[in-house]
Amino acid sequence: MREILGRRRGLLSRRNDGRPEVIGAALTFATLWQWPVLPGVGTRPRGAGCSCPDPDCGVPGAHPFEPGLLAATTDERMVRWWWSNRPQAPVILATGGAAPCAVSLPALPAARALTALDRAGIRLGPVIATPERWALLVAPYSFERLGELLYAKDHVPGSLRFHGEGGYLALPPSGTGVGQVRWERAPLPGSARPWVPDVEAVVDGVVDALIRAEVNAPEL
Repeated sequence: MREILGRRRGLLSRRNDGRPEVIGAALTFATLWQWPVLPGVGTRPRGAGCSCPDPDCGVPGAHPFEPGLLAATTDERMVRWWWSNRPQAPVILATGGAAPCAVSLPALPAARALTALDRAGIRLGPVIATPERWALLVAPYSFERLGELLYAKDHVPGSLRFHGEGGYLALPPSGTGVGQVRWERAPLPGSARPWVPDVEAVVDGVVDALIRAEVNAPEL
């Protein structure tokens, strides 16, 4: 029991200099929630771009590199070793399998989508946010299942992204090249493993919010 409580406290712990204790969060995700994680590539000193070789990296700091995505694990010893050597490395979730998947969209229409889903009485799970995009965590889905959902739509905006099997997502409290990753909707306190909805519950809301955003701001 003490060990479990210690891991839960680790999710919110901070260093003496005020920076989040990333290792505590990584251990909570991996060992308590059984979400496979690995360290992200991170950014160059003073946040000057991604540490990977791609000068035009679209997700600076917030993706796997070395180790690669297939190294994601729930093993406590491996997680401790990684973040003991790289204490501020972003925490990357390998989506799919037994882990949650996600749908993500730009921040402003995402906020509108959450409001609409709340009004419709849709129960939501955790929502991850960066200054640019929000991601709604959902239960694992197959691309075949997702394709059937999207095929029924007249239009699916290109700014909607899907993080399914073989994908990844940066988790709080990671620091990335696009800003700090945080919880917009945090997991309920005390839950051993956060509940997430099926993807069917949220697709209509996020697609509708993005279509309205396109009408009002075509440059999105």
